[in-house]
Amino acid sequence: MLLVVFLAVLLAGWARLSTETLPDLTTTRVLASSAMLPGPPPQPDWPTQGQAAVAVAGLGTLESGGTPTPEPIASVAKIMTAYLILRDHPIAVGSTGFEITISAADVADLHARQAENQSTVQVAQDEVLNEYQLLEALLIPSGNNIAPILAGYDAGSVASFLQKMDATARELGMTQTTYTDPSGFDATTVSTASDQVLLARAAMAIPTFVEIVGERSATLPVAGVVTNFDTLVGTDGLLGVKTGSDSTAGGCFVFADRRTIDGQSVTLFGAVLGQEVGVRATSILVDAALDASRRLADSVIAEMTVRTFVPAGTPVLVVDNAQRRQVSIVTTSPLTRLGWGGLTIPLSVTIVPPGLHLDKGQQVATVTALGGSPLQTLATATTGMPALSLGWKLDHLL
Repeated sequence: MLLVVFLAVLLAGWARLSTETLPDLTTTRVLASSAMLPGPPPQPDWPTQGQAAVAVAGLGTLESGGTPTPEPIASVAKIMTAYLILRDHPIAVGSTGFEITISAADVADLHARQAENQSTVQVAQDEVLNEYQLLEALLIPSGNNIAPILAGYDAGSVASFLQKMDATARELGMTQTTYTDPSGFDATTVSTASDQVLLARAAMAIPTFVEIVGERSATLPVAGVVTNFDTLVGTDGLLGVKTGSDSTAGGCFVFADRRTIDGQSVTLFGAVLGQEVGVRATSILVDAALDASRRLADSVIAEMTVRTFVPAGTPVLVVDNAQRRQVSIVTTSPLTRLGWGGLTIPLSVTIVPPGLHLDKGQQVATVTALGGSPLQTLATATTGMPALSLGWKLDHLL
């Protein structure tokens, strides 16, 4: 009789063991929230005067040092003027945009600016210029007299347009920029190199802007052929953007440069301000800014290569069972990125809960490198998880 009772109890216990819900495996992240590209930090060829900044799309921004103070930017201010015009009045494919008829007041303004030796573009009363031509006149030969014409058309007055310029600067994160003149002639129109890099990136997202600043010359109805002050445009990947120069601001240049490194296309956005301040000769100022910008871009490119920042086999998670036995979850392939030494790459981990069991090679997570184009690698179990022991099951049966 006792034997029958014992067997019944044993069978009941075995049945419960067979149907008992076992605890899920637990995961703990061990991968850091970011990884750093190996190698020494970059040492760009910063200009010895003024200030500069350069950003690589999808990677980050480098500055020439410290917290730069706002300084005059001369005709670089026209980038914002053109950006606002194209933002408010996009030019459709195959179109040339709105048209403006040059007035007697516009001609009088031209003559007043010529008397001050400003950079101007010849216009005549009753001449009709379309939006595309006006932007060419603004950006290529840097016509100061074109800026108020566009400002008045867009906002009704120069004063209202200036308010829009400042408001847009804040929207773009340009916290150290103030516009008091849509052409940049006023020395009170100030900015920093890093702010202008932000603007360049926004402006170069507009195809018409890219097209115009990439022109070496343009032909206008009255002015005829006008040439670009940016003599580097179209060479060695330089997409252009805008020069600026006067004795107060010195030579300035905001640029976009597209290069191929290790088979990958990258775009640099840079700004160099305050070259040869005090010099009055436009050619000297512009050449100084162009030369400093070219050397800066070349030096940043030279620092960049494809580097591994998460090797294959890097621990990502630890999986525990109820008996505190652990299995390591590691990356199956390396993560590599084009960049410079010391560049920080944020990492995210998406977990696939393993449930009750874990086999060798089972995927438990995906690791994603953020910033720029997302990169991913799987993370799998190095071994299977041992089953819970019979002793543990008996202990937890009671």
